[in-house]
Amino acid sequence: MNMDYLFFAGCFSFLAAALHIGVIIGGPRWYRLFGAGETMAQMAERGSPKPAIITFCIAVVLVVWGVYAWSGAGILPGMPLLKLALVGITTVYLARGLGGLIAPFISDHPHILQNSTGFWLWSSAVCLVIGVCHLIGTVNAWPVL
Repeated sequence: MNMDYLFFAGCFSFLAAALHIGVIIGGPRWYRLFGAGETMAQMAERGSPKPAIITFCIAVVLVVWGVYAWSGAGILPGMPLLKLALVGITTVYLARGLGGLIAPFISDHPHILQNSTGFWLWSSAVCLVIGVCHLIGTVNAWPVL
């Protein structure tokens, strides 16, 4: 039971990575659908490799985060710097989740404004759920990590 939260956090990270790969395959329409912004969609339409490279790098990071979560859950062998990594991953997910709930209402930065408020709200809610799973799982597993 103590490790269930990290198991699900890892599943969510793997799912997010798969969705990012799906966006690359889906092309410009999917960049728009998933809120990557009009700039990324237009670059993809022009055949630029940059959106795919950026999105692939994000997917790789998410896979690594999933591996760390599953390592913390005891499903995979212990990863180096496991405690530090889990704290960092948790912090990033929670910061993105909380920041994304606030940013569209207080920022006039073009990178914020290029996405809809709806995108910021749903994607931030997802990040918060994953972050909370990481937080609870990491706290529960801490003594045995």
